[in-house]
Amino acid sequence: MRKLFFSESTCKETKLHSAPHSWLPLERGKLSKFSGHAGGSSIDSLMKMPEPAVLPHFKPADYVDILAQIHEELESCPPDGKSCLYLLQFQVFRGLGEAKLSRRSLQSAWEKASTIHEKLIFGAWLKYEKKGEEAISDLLGSCGKCSQEFRLLDFVSQVSTESYEMSCDDESDEFRGSAVVHFRIRDDMIACDRRKLAALSTPLYAMLNGGFRESYLQVIDMSQNGISPIGMRAVSKFSLSGRLPYLSADAILEMLDFANKFCCKGLKDACERKLASFVCTRQDAIEFMECALELGCSILAASCLQVLLNELPECLNDEQVVRIFSCTNKQQRLTMAGNASFSLYCLLSEVSMRANQTSDVTVCFLEKLVESASDSRQKQLALHQLACTRLLRKEYAEAERLFNAAFSAGHLYSVVGLARLASLRGNKHFSLKLLDSVMSSRWPLGWMYQERALYLDGDSKLENLNKATELDPTLTYPYMFRAASLMKRQSVEAALMEINRILGFKLVLECLELRFCCYLALEDYRAALCDVQAILTLDPDYRMIGGRVTAKQLRMLVLESVEQWTTADCWMQLYDRWSSVDDIGSLSVIYQMLESDAAKGVLYFRQSLLLLRLNCPEAAMRSLQLARQHAATDHERLVYEGWILYDTGHCEEGLQKAEASIAIQRSFEAFFLKAYALADSSLDPSTSATVVSLLEDALRCPSDRLRKGQALNNLGSVYVDCSKLDLAAECYINALKIGHTRAHQGLARVHFLRNNRTGAYEEMTKLIEKARNNASAYEKRSEYCDRELTKADLQMVTKLDPLRVYPYRYRAAVLMDNHKEKEAIAELTKAIAFKADLNLLHLRAAFHEHIGDISSALRDCRAALSVDPNHQEMLELQHRVNSQEP
Repeated sequence: MRKLFFSESTCKETKLHSAPHSWLPLERGKLSKFSGHAGGSSIDSLMKMPEPAVLPHFKPADYVDILAQIHEELESCPPDGKSCLYLLQFQVFRGLGEAKLSRRSLQSAWEKASTIHEKLIFGAWLKYEKKGEEAISDLLGSCGKCSQEFRLLDFVSQVSTESYEMSCDDESDEFRGSAVVHFRIRDDMIACDRRKLAALSTPLYAMLNGGFRESYLQVIDMSQNGISPIGMRAVSKFSLSGRLPYLSADAILEMLDFANKFCCKGLKDACERKLASFVCTRQDAIEFMECALELGCSILAASCLQVLLNELPECLNDEQVVRIFSCTNKQQRLTMAGNASFSLYCLLSEVSMRANQTSDVTVCFLEKLVESASDSRQKQLALHQLACTRLLRKEYAEAERLFNAAFSAGHLYSVVGLARLASLRGNKHFSLKLLDSVMSSRWPLGWMYQERALYLDGDSKLENLNKATELDPTLTYPYMFRAASLMKRQSVEAALMEINRILGFKLVLECLELRFCCYLALEDYRAALCDVQAILTLDPDYRMIGGRVTAKQLRMLVLESVEQWTTADCWMQLYDRWSSVDDIGSLSVIYQMLESDAAKGVLYFRQSLLLLRLNCPEAAMRSLQLARQHAATDHERLVYEGWILYDTGHCEEGLQKAEASIAIQRSFEAFFLKAYALADSSLDPSTSATVVSLLEDALRCPSDRLRKGQALNNLGSVYVDCSKLDLAAECYINALKIGHTRAHQGLARVHFLRNNRTGAYEEMTKLIEKARNNASAYEKRSEYCDRELTKADLQMVTKLDPLRVYPYRYRAAVLMDNHKEKEAIAELTKAIAFKADLNLLHLRAAFHEHIGDISSALRDCRAALSVDPNHQEMLELQHRVNSQEP
C-alpha cells in the first residue's frame, strides 16, 4: 500500500488494552512531584505488572505444520469442505497476529462457500470485520461499480425448487367421494377439488381417498385446525395452480402451519419463500425465526438469520436475538444454519468476546461452539476459548476441565491456562513442572519461556524473559517487565531505553503508556504529552492507570505543565519531526493542530499517511474518512475519496476520483494521487513518461515542503527506473534541500548505479544520523559495503527491528554458501517461529530441497502457499519438490 510513500515497515497494530498501572498520581498540579526520586510506594507499584493474558486464540505449537496440512487438504477436499478449512486458516493467522492474512482467509471462505448458509455467515463476518468501511460501497457506486461485500443475498431465488407433488391425478386413480369436497371453518364453507387437494401430500391423499371417514364425506369440519377461511381458500387455489395468491404474512403463516401439519412439502416450500420476502427488519426476523425453528423451515430461517447477522454487533444487545441463538437445540441449529453451525457460533462468540469476554452471552455462544465442533481442531479452538472465558470469570474448576480437554485434544498452548490455575492454587512448582514437560518434548517457543518466568523470581525470572525475547521479540510483556524493574531500581533512563526497544518496531498502546510514565518520572512533560497525544490518535477512548482515568484527562493535566505552541510553532515542529522520521512525534503534533481552527481535512490526511507508515491501516482508514468529512472543497473531497478507494484495492476507481478532482481544479494532491495510482497499477514502461508529467504538474501547484519533498522523491525514483540518473540526482538533492530526509536513500541508489559505493554508503550514513527510526536505513546501507560491515549493519537491523526478514535471509544465505546447511536452516527457523513470511518459508523450502529433505521442503512450500496462494516461484518450487516425493 502506497509503497512509493514509505519505506517497508513491519510493525503491527495489535488489539490494544489498557494496562493496570497504578503508580501515577492524578491530582492536578502534582505532576512535578513524580520523578525518578519519588517515594517507594509509587515505584514499587511498577512491579505489579499485569500478567500477560491467556489469549483466546487457536495457537498451534507448529503453525507451519498446520498451515501445510490445511493447504494439502484444500487441494484434495470436495468443494463443500473448503470454507471450513479457510475458517481454520483464518484462526491460525489471527493467532499469529496477521490481520491481513486472516482477513484474506475469511474472504476465501466467503468466496468458496458451497451453501447459502455459509455464504451469508461469512458475508456477515466480512462486513463485521470491515465495520466502518460501508462508505466504500457508496464510493464504488459513484464510480459505476457495485461492491458485493455489503449486499444482502437474494438467496431465496438461488435455492432450487423441487417438485413435491404426488402423481395422483391420473385418471386410473378412483376417488371414493365426490369430486368436490367442502371444508367448514366455523360459518364458512370452502369448496376444494378433492383430487388436487389430495395431491398436495400423502396424509391428505390418505384422508381424502383412504380408509378414513373423511374419504366419503362431502363436508369436512376444519374449524379446529388453526386455519382461517382466507387461508383455506388460498390452500385450495394453490392446489389448483401451484402458486400462492397475494396474501398477508399472517395468512401465509396459517398456510405454512397447515402445510406442516399435513406434510405438504410443495406448499410449505412456497410459503417459506413468500414469508422470506417479508423479513426486512430485526423484529420481523425475530418473529419469523421462532416460527421457522418450530416448523423446521430452513429457507425462512436463513432469511431471518441474514437480517440478524447483518446488524452485528448491535443486535446482540437485543435479548430476543440472544435468546434465539442461545436456546437452539441441535435440530434447530441445523434448520437455522445447515451444516455451518460451527461457523455461525464462531462468528457470534467472536463478536460477543470483543464486547465482553466474561458475559453470560459469551459463555452461552462458546458452549454452542463446543457442541458444534465436529473435528479435533475445531474442538481445540472451542474448548480453549471457553476455558479462557471461564478463567476470566474465576470459574476455576470448569476452566481447568476445559483447558485439560483442549490440551488433550492437541492444543499445546492450553498448558498456559493450566499453569495459571496451578499458580492460583499456590502451586507454582506444578506450573513449572507442566511447562518443563512441554518444553522438553519439542523445540521451545518464546511464549513458553515468558509463561515460565511468571513462576520464578530474581535472576531466573529475567533470564527466562530474556530468552522469551530472543525466541519471540514480538512479545510485549518481557520489555514492560524489564522496564518496570529498571524503574524500581531508580534507573528511569534505562527503563526508557528498554521500552523504546519495542516501540521502535511495534506500536503498542500499553508500551506508550509506560513510556509516558517514564517521561513523567524524568519531568519531561513535553515528551509525555507527545505520547499521550499519540495514544489518543490511535484510540480516542483509551483509559490509563488500570482503566481508572481517560487518556484525555491525563493529557489535560500534562498540558498545564508545558508551554503552549502557536499554529506557526506546530508547523515548525511538524517539519522537524517529519524530517527526522519521528512518526510518533509527528502524530502528536497533528493531534494538537487538530484542536485549532486549521483546515482539518489536510491534517487528517497527513495523519493517515503517518499511520500507514506505522503500519496501522485501520486507524489510517479512519483518518482518511475524517479527512473526507472535513474536506473544505469538492475537489479536495474527491482526492480523499480517491485515496480511500486506492487503499482498499480499487485502483481504477481511485484514478477516476483523481481525474474528477482535476476537472474541477488542478491541485497538487489530485495530480499526486493520479501519478501514484498510475505508477502502482501499470507495468507498461511507457507509463513512466505519464507519471513524470503528472508529478511535474503536481510540483507546479501550490503545496507545502512536506508534500513537495515527497513528490520530488517519487519523481527521482521514476527517473532512476528510466536510467536518467542526472535528473534523479537533481530531484533527490532538491528534496533534501527542503527537508525530505528519505531522499538520502534515493541519492545513495544513484551513487551506487554510478559505481560509487563509497558515496552510496556515506549517503545512507547521513540518513542513519538524521532518522529517528533508522532500521530500514541500516538495512539499505548494508547493500553498499563489504561483507563484514554488511553483517554488522544487518545485526543492527535485527536489533532495532527484529521483524525485518532480509537480515535473516542474508545470514542464512551466507551460511549456506559456507556449507553450513543446518545453521542456515536454523537461522531461518528462528525468524519463522514468530513471523509467517513467504520469503523466509520459500528460502527454507529451497534449502530443505538442496539437502534432500523433501518432506520438509514440501511442508514449507504448502505453508508458504497458505500465505500467498498465487506466488509463481513458490508454485514452481512446489511442483519441482512434488515430483521428487517418493
